[in-house]
Amino acid sequence: MRVMRSYRGSSIAGLVSHPASLSSLRSIFTGCRAVMLPRFGGPEVLELRENVPVPNLNPNEVLVRARAVSVNPLDCRIRAGYGRSVLQPHLPVIIGRDISGEVAAVGNSVKAFKVGQEVFGALHPTALRGTYTDYGILSEEELTEKPSSVSHVEASAIPFAALTAWRALKSNARILEGQRLLVFGGGAVGFAAIQLGVAFGCHVTASCVGQTKDRILAAGAEQAVDYLTEDIEVAVKGKFDAVLDTIGRPETERIGINFLRKGGNYMTLQGEAASLTDRYGFLIGLPLATSLLAKKKIQYQYSHGIDYWWTYMRADPEGLAEIQRLVGAGKLKIPVEKTFPITEVVAAHEAKEKKLVPGKVVLEL
Repeated sequence: MRVMRSYRGSSIAGLVSHPASLSSLRSIFTGCRAVMLPRFGGPEVLELRENVPVPNLNPNEVLVRARAVSVNPLDCRIRAGYGRSVLQPHLPVIIGRDISGEVAAVGNSVKAFKVGQEVFGALHPTALRGTYTDYGILSEEELTEKPSSVSHVEASAIPFAALTAWRALKSNARILEGQRLLVFGGGAVGFAAIQLGVAFGCHVTASCVGQTKDRILAAGAEQAVDYLTEDIEVAVKGKFDAVLDTIGRPETERIGINFLRKGGNYMTLQGEAASLTDRYGFLIGLPLATSLLAKKKIQYQYSHGIDYWWTYMRADPEGLAEIQRLVGAGKLKIPVEKTFPITEVVAAHEAKEKKLVPGKVVLEL
């Protein structure tokens, strides 16, 4: 039996500090609500189930009593079948990546957190047990303390998007102070990248739509171009050290590549590893994706002298710590446009699917 450190009591705030075994924990956490994905499809396939078992914690894991979880584009894509080659054998699964809440229990090797502490964080994209549940399970490195200056709703909107942007800028581009950054798209990842770039001391330009222009400029970007009314190739001058393309269309790729100086980095969120693996299976799809990425890297290195990346979120304790610091300082935020109770998860996904809510959506528990 794996053992967790937890505390008895009727609520997290009232728990007293003495160790408890898994058997005593079960008297508190026998089961919980969770949004299950039994099959792939539209928003209507999502099921809020009662008494979903709470698994044992591994030594490095933390049980989090969720207060808010955000709806990411990836959640909607997974629901519709993206990543089915990985998830199909494990259905039904709990979806969701972001979470903000309180620590309910910790594994034996966890040192950074204690029961009752407010935390926020995000799971890796391929995690099989997501966060749309009363009790989420994350590794110690996937969590950080929630700043008291933000609510659980505000905090839940940040980590997955911000960590995706962090990986692109720091792990892929290794961007430095004084360099120029171009961001295509002002959604959650794009807006996080703009704020991170500003915090790093970069000169940031971004493409956007309509009303987001003022918000992007207020976040510190030096130029915001509305791509519906302006020609970005005319409006933007000079070369850039890094381009983050959150849109990932052939046209934005062409424009982004041409804006880079030699030695620059082009990063797209629209990598094809998962889609090719879904289409052809692991044995054919994964080598095909690897070959396609290598071909593009060689092509653009030869033709433009730049590095080409498919970028995606990874757990990064250093990045999450810096994100937490910036959030606490008021320098990083993802505006939440609408909240839904977890009981209305189908309506929340419908709102995102039909673009009824263009901004960030959060589920409250």
